[in-house]
Amino acid sequence: MLTDIALCSRALLKIGATTIASFDEGSAEGEVAANLYPCTRDALLSSHPWNFATGQVTLPRLAGTPVADFQYAYQMPADFLRVLSAGQSERGAGIRYRLAENRLHTDADEVVLTYIFRPDETTFPPFFDQVLIARLAAEFCIPLTESTTRAQYLDSRAEDEFRRAKTIDGQQSTPKALRTSLLTSARG
Repeated sequence: MLTDIALCSRALLKIGATTIASFDEGSAEGEVAANLYPCTRDALLSSHPWNFATGQVTLPRLAGTPVADFQYAYQMPADFLRVLSAGQSERGAGIRYRLAENRLHTDADEVVLTYIFRPDETTFPPFFDQVLIARLAAEFCIPLTESTTRAQYLDSRAEDEFRRAKTIDGQQSTPKALRTSLLTSARG
């Protein structure tokens, strides 16, 4: 259970830099971590439908209506990062929608959103900690060491960790059944 500071400090250690005690401590390491950590974390969380960062919520309908194409607009959750699907009633998928102006537009009179959210760092599983630390080390490398060779190596290591983490995460739920369609049925 690592905090944002602990995750950044471990990434800094991987590139041979000094650890930090806070983002605003005034050091180069603190400044780099403060500027790169939030966007790196959110990009990594958004890059895959991680089980630990997937949630469902019934969205509140907004009073105003969309200008065109859809009848209703719904407020997105504050911790929202990416839509996985949207449905109605007791289904988390199946409706037609569009995201616009940080709202979900649809003709459905109720929306159940399945989405990627931003969990607290202390709830990240160990496999995600490792991929985030590896990705942070790759991101921190050039601003702090100016070594493109080392940055390329760290980027490669981060990609390896990412693949490993996706494999582990994928083993934590029932595999999805393949959907059949007229095209796949015709092929026999």
